[in-house]
Amino acid sequence: MSDASRRPPRRAPRQARSAHTRAQVLAAAAELFAERGFPHTSIADVAERVGMTKGAVYFHFRDKHDMAAEVVHELYDRWRALVDRARAAGLPPLGTVRALLDDASLSFFNDDVVKAGARLQAERSLADPDLPAPYVEWIATLATLLAEARDAGELREGLEPEALAQTLVSTFFGVQHVSDVLDRRADLPRRWAEVSALLFPSIAR
Repeated sequence: MSDASRRPPRRAPRQARSAHTRAQVLAAAAELFAERGFPHTSIADVAERVGMTKGAVYFHFRDKHDMAAEVVHELYDRWRALVDRARAAGLPPLGTVRALLDDASLSFFNDDVVKAGARLQAERSLADPDLPAPYVEWIATLATLLAEARDAGELREGLEPEALAQTLVSTFFGVQHVSDVLDRRADLPRRWAEVSALLFPSIAR
């Protein structure tokens, strides 16, 4: 058997190029969803933004509903990565909660996928009714961390982790929403830092 006949098919470079192109399309879609929302973004808009034909975009995504779902799933992947990074820092549980939300505020400030994913979830009745319900995973994650903080004696007595998690998530998303409406999130890290400085000392023992 010749050396040429033993070589594997040259699929890896082609697959890598396809994955790279798909990522480019998704990034362009995220930018547009973040800027315009689902109803005002079309496949043609995405194709123009990324510099491709509509046919090339359709090669990677069935329609814009498929594209929106992928952006939201990527949002959750990034949220879980933030959780892993915060836990890996080795902070006490309450410090982990604060670090996690601080990192999330930066993501809402500079990451189009995060901005788009949050907007698409708010518009999920139009984008895809089967998208995950927003905030549920955030609340569950913070409730787990806050239960650890309670068990470590870090929380003020009488605070219930699930109720506190609901309050923290509601506060965080309220701050990011107001920042978005008034200043396109340009001041979000500063506004969240201001809220954190008031909030966390009030719940810590």
